Amino acid sequence: MHQQDLSPAPLPRSRNSERLLILLFLCSLPLLNPWVRGDGVGYYAFARAPLIQHNLDFTEDYRHANESFRGPRLDENGQPKADFRTPTGHLDNHFTVGPAILWTPFLLLTHAGVLLARALGSSVPADGFSTPYRLTMALATAIYGFLGLLLAFRLARQYVRESWALLATIAIWWASSLAVYMYFNPSWSHAHSAFAVALFLWYWHETRSSRSLTQWFLLALIAGLMLNVYYANAMPLVVLAVEAARQYLAALRSRARAGAEPAEPPRLADLLVRHLLFVSVLFLCMLPTFLTRYLLYGNAFASGYIPLRVWLWRSPAFLAVLFSSNHGLLVWTPILIFAVAGLVLFRWREPLAGAPFFAAFLAFYLFIACYPDWAGISSYGNRFFVSLTALFILGLAVFLDRAAQLFRSRRAALAAASALLALFVLWNVGLMFQWGSHLIPARGPVSFSEVIHNQFFVVPRQLAADLRTYLFKRKALMQQIEDRDLKQLEKNPPLP
Repeated sequence: MHQQDLSPAPLPRSRNSERLLILLFLCSLPLLNPWVRGDGVGYYAFARAPLIQHNLDFTEDYRHANESFRGPRLDENGQPKADFRTPTGHLDNHFTVGPAILWTPFLLLTHAGVLLARALGSSVPADGFSTPYRLTMALATAIYGFLGLLLAFRLARQYVRESWALLATIAIWWASSLAVYMYFNPSWSHAHSAFAVALFLWYWHETRSSRSLTQWFLLALIAGLMLNVYYANAMPLVVLAVEAARQYLAALRSRARAGAEPAEPPRLADLLVRHLLFVSVLFLCMLPTFLTRYLLYGNAFASGYIPLRVWLWRSPAFLAVLFSSNHGLLVWTPILIFAVAGLVLFRWREPLAGAPFFAAFLAFYLFIACYPDWAGISSYGNRFFVSLTALFILGLAVFLDRAAQLFRSRRAALAAASALLALFVLWNVGLMFQWGSHLIPARGPVSFSEVIHNQFFVVPRQLAADLRTYLFKRKALMQQIEDRDLKQLEKNPPLP
């Protein structure tokens, strides 16, 4: 197969698309939902407890959590149950520290502002739970999610026309699971993952033709952040494995041809030095994770998650991850069918970049398929794959670019693509509303006949009213949603 140049040919570009993305982002900010709920309690606790209490005592985080999180963990006196104590006496918190690392610069400024306001007579509590802190957390999450979109857009437009990269970015933004975790559940880690993985893939791509030691160091810093944010984000490191395999094979062939006295210094030693530097820096960057695991569990390498020995290694849920009514990736967010198809096309069109990217997708897919809780329990779509937002944007952009060749004019192709993608966005908005308002179960399988009925006969009637409530009386609406969630949990309690 013909191997193309490492750097794609430059395409015409302007700042107008980025300005439009920024405008759309600013217009979307009223959708921010500054609540700390579910898994977000654990993620946010790693930021709040050290900032406010200067320790890792999460008792107050448990007490301030939503009822479905708090109920099983606290006794009738509001004290944590013994079952949730770790061997070191701490409260269990198996969630990652990366989101807290990303929130902390914003929360430090907010905390200083709250303390100053209190010194001037304000009564706003400086406890990490009051509105300024939660708003800051939600805004920071949205900013990181948007930066991930922007990086993905910049990557995609290197290979396709800017219009296709722009359409793909907007479509994945609003027709995938990202919006739920960028706005509705901002205390969860997935928008941060979208950012960290996009940053890693973008920087890997920008430096792949010739990476200096400094750039290897920076790439390791980004990779460390990516893993601190979410453990499954180790799978995109496969791009380095594919790259390294090619490089070592080329280096060995070069030495074999040169004989015992090569005309130039062997590249093999250089590769070893660079990869050793990367691994060493990556290990150092993981110290926040190792330290918190050691303090909480007495073992720096204890994740607190399901042990690897009981994963589905012999019977991965390959089809269920994609097609199950229990949060299957492609049936809940069908636009990703075209994104994955685009990644396959990109693999053949640009093998030097496409093969590592597609390998990263396959590795992530295999990882999730082997995970016992592959459905994500309470999840919109398969939330784990939000990490791969940048790959989906690239894949969709490539697919649109290839599909445009079926039309006689670019204007016709653009109009058709815009109309089709708008339908996917509308469908996803309706499904997000069903899931968020608990018209359909947040956990477990759903009835697609019920979903379709709701999309056409319930969502149009209720969406406008609930959107007004969401914008202007959000606290009451969130309590209603929590009450519905509790009723669903009582009706269908989770398996032990």
